Formats: sequence, structure tokens, C-alpha cells
Amino acid sequence: MEKPKEPQVLTQLLKRLAAQFPGADLDMVRLAYEFADQAHQGQKRTNGEPYITHALAVANKLSTMRVDLNTVIAGLLHDVPEDTSYTVPDIRENFGVDVAALVEGITKLGTLKYRGMERYVENLRKMFLAISKDVRVVLIKFADRLHNLETLDALAPEKRQRIALESMEIFAPIAHRLGMWEIKGQLEDLSFKYTDQESYAWVSQLMATTSPSKEKNLAKVMALLRDKLDENQTITVLDIEGRAKFLYSLYKKLLRHDRDISKIYDLVAVRVIVENVTECYAVLGIIHQLWKPLRGRIKDYIAQPKPNGYQSLHTTVFVGPGEIVEFQIRTKAMDEESHYGPAAHWYYTEQGKPKEGIKMNSPRYAWVTELVKLQKEIRDTTEYLEHLKIDVFPENIFVFTPGGDVIALPDQATPVDFAYHIHSDIGNHCVAARINNKLMPLSTPLKSGDMVDIVIDKKRARPSPDWLQFVKTRTARERIKLELNRSRQLFGLFKKV
Repeated sequence: MEKPKEPQVLTQLLKRLAAQFPGADLDMVRLAYEFADQAHQGQKRTNGEPYITHALAVANKLSTMRVDLNTVIAGLLHDVPEDTSYTVPDIRENFGVDVAALVEGITKLGTLKYRGMERYVENLRKMFLAISKDVRVVLIKFADRLHNLETLDALAPEKRQRIALESMEIFAPIAHRLGMWEIKGQLEDLSFKYTDQESYAWVSQLMATTSPSKEKNLAKVMALLRDKLDENQTITVLDIEGRAKFLYSLYKKLLRHDRDISKIYDLVAVRVIVENVTECYAVLGIIHQLWKPLRGRIKDYIAQPKPNGYQSLHTTVFVGPGEIVEFQIRTKAMDEESHYGPAAHWYYTEQGKPKEGIKMNSPRYAWVTELVKLQKEIRDTTEYLEHLKIDVFPENIFVFTPGGDVIALPDQATPVDFAYHIHSDIGNHCVAARINNKLMPLSTPLKSGDMVDIVIDKKRARPSPDWLQFVKTRTARERIKLELNRSRQLFGLFKKV
């Protein structure tokens, strides 16, 4: 009997792994695919695709994170114990102790029996415990969540909103804290589409109309810089690339700058990758010879890394009349670290086996150990969240919708901030708020753990100007101003707020 043709996605995966791990035996990857395919036989995803397509997508995403082969194999098998008749011991017998431990870790991570605050805190507890034991489990979870977000359209609207909110409020901040900027950006952008469709459409359109002209000018800037660097025999340029800002990151910045895109200097930026730190500073000098830097926009994150380990040189320069470009200069190792955080430690490997592995006991990951210790000592969920505010989610409070969804807001935020975070229509028409089932003024400062239910009245003509005196989020402030200005224009009053 003729053997079934290998799926193209599997072929692409094996090709990428062969390039990453020259000489490595990839038979176990093929066997893991065949095992998962057999285990999920007959199972379909909500969109009608065979379930194995999800397993392959997760494995492919993991391979782009530069993880080791066992993590890719575990990615192929990650849903087997939860969704099929095969067990963790079956995986251990066929694929070894390490792969089985990863699959068991991801299975435990997916089991949540709670709702509301308990569900949220338990989710966080499990994530931190998994990171402390083996961060690869959380990397598999990130890959799993990314593919689920890419295919959310097949789900019911309520479930889409719940998954997107959880991704925005839990997964993205943890990716940020681990220094995984690329993963954080992807999680936020994919979630943004569902958590705030109105703002997502606005920013997407803004980027589509603004970015092309900037990218055209950027190509000239990059060519000029490359010619100048090629003249220098002491600098080895590994790559020069332009990159567009993530949409959600752009959205947050626009809100800080009165929605004025001309004030956003890093809408598109140039990233220069060189061999060593000495060359980073040499490139910075050459850029400043070519173009005049903006005062106060030179940042040395190499000498003083960010708390999550991010390292790079940043400078913003004038490249022409009204044209400003940000440059980011770093080594290859720094670039890998900024993309994939702990997973970057596996980039330089032999035969697919880590040289060092990931040391979660290093100073930069001390917060993980501390949180695991705290969760053993502190059983009160509100007190635990207070500690998380310091270590992972600075200056945030966590409140809940009546359905149990978690909303992160700045400290001292009010029900009006909450309402606009949910949707501008809810904010514009809110008339009262129930906090923990008690009717309270809209100006009441919220506390972590509060359950907030907004009372709306569709007959309400416009938000109250008084709200501007107590709202804490720029989102609420901007949307209130926007609606008030619309109302004034409607009635012939053109004076701006």
C-alpha cells in the first residue's frame, strides 16, 4: 500500500529544522506527527479543518522561536492527552521523559475549573509555576494561543471576546516580562482585533495610508546607510531591515499623543544587526555623522538593559525636512533575545541539543522564583494580585465583568474607564455602575477584585463633560472628548474641548 503524501506544512517544518540543526535526526519529529495524526484521527476543529492542522501550526510557530527539537515534538503532541485516548505514559514510552514532561506541563496548564477572579489568579499561578519548572511549557502555550487567535473567527462572538481578553491581559504581559517582544506584539495585535474592533479598524486604516510613503523614504535611508557602512572595513553588518510598528503598540502611543500620527517617530524603524558591542557604538557614530539626532532620543539599553533583559542602542534622527527615523542597533544575540527571550538561549545548538538550556535562576528571572514562593505563602487572591502589580503588571488593578472576564486598568480607574475599555458605545451611554452588586457613583475608584456591571441608557444623548474630571485612562478621555465634539458640531457649536 502506498504511503500517504507528506503534508506541505510538515515538509516546511522539517526543512526549517534541518537548517537550524544540521545533521540532527528528524525521524522523531516525523514519528510525533504520525502519532498525533493517528491520535486525533476523525477530530475536527471548529472551522472544519482536521485537528492535526493545529498541532502542525503550533510546531511550526515553535520552530520560528528557535527552541530545541524536544519542544517542537511536544508541540505536535501537546493536545494528545487532553483530547484523545492516548495518555502521558504513552508519550513517555514513545518519545522519552523530556517530551512527556513538556506535554504533561501543557496539559496541566490548560485545566482550569474556576471562573472570575479565582480563574484569573489560578491561570497566573499555573503560568508562573510552569515557567519556574520549565519555561518551554509556556513557549508551547504561547504558540498554541497564537494559532487559536489566528483562527478565532470560527468561534462564537462571546468565546472570541473571552479568549482575546485573556490573551491581552495575561499572555501578552507575561511575554513582555520574559522579554519576548515579538511574541508580545503578535499576541496583542491578534487580540486587539476582537477586544476593540472600532479602534483596530481606525489604526489599521491609519497605518495603511501613512506607512507606504514612509517605507519608500526608508528604503533610500537604508541604502545610504548600507553604502556608508560598507566603506568601513571594521564593521561587519549582518542585516539592515525596516520594520513597521505593531498596531496595538501604535494605538497606545497614539492615545498618548492626542491621536496625532505625525508625533510617532517609530512608525517604521530601521534595525541594524552587527557582530559585537563595539560595532554597535561605531554604527551609532556613523548614523550621527549622516543625520542630526533629536535631542533626548538617544537611549543606551546596552549599558543599561531594561528590567526584562532587553538590550539595544536607539537613536532618532532627522533624515530630511519633516522626516524622522528611529534606528535600533544591536548584535545578533541581542536581536534573538528581543524576539524570543529565554528561547534565544537555544539558538546556538549542536544536533538540536541545548548547550546550556535556560537558567531561570539567573537574576533577570528572579521575579519568577519570588512569585512561585509567594503563591505558596499567600492564599488570598487580592493580596496575591497586589504583589503581581509590582512584579509583572505595574500600576494596574484587575477588575471583572459580570461574565468573569478580567480587565486590567490603571490604579484609581473608575467605572467610566471600565466602560470605555469594553466599548465606546457602552461608555457613551453609561448612566450608573454596580460594583460588587452595589449601585455606586460613576466616579468611584475601583479596586482589584471588584466586579463591575455598567448600567446603560440608549436614550442618553452624550457623555457628561464632568467625567473628564475623574477618568484615569487616555482611552476614556479621548473618546469622551470625541463624542462631545461631535455633539457640539451637530448643534452648531464648534468650540473644541
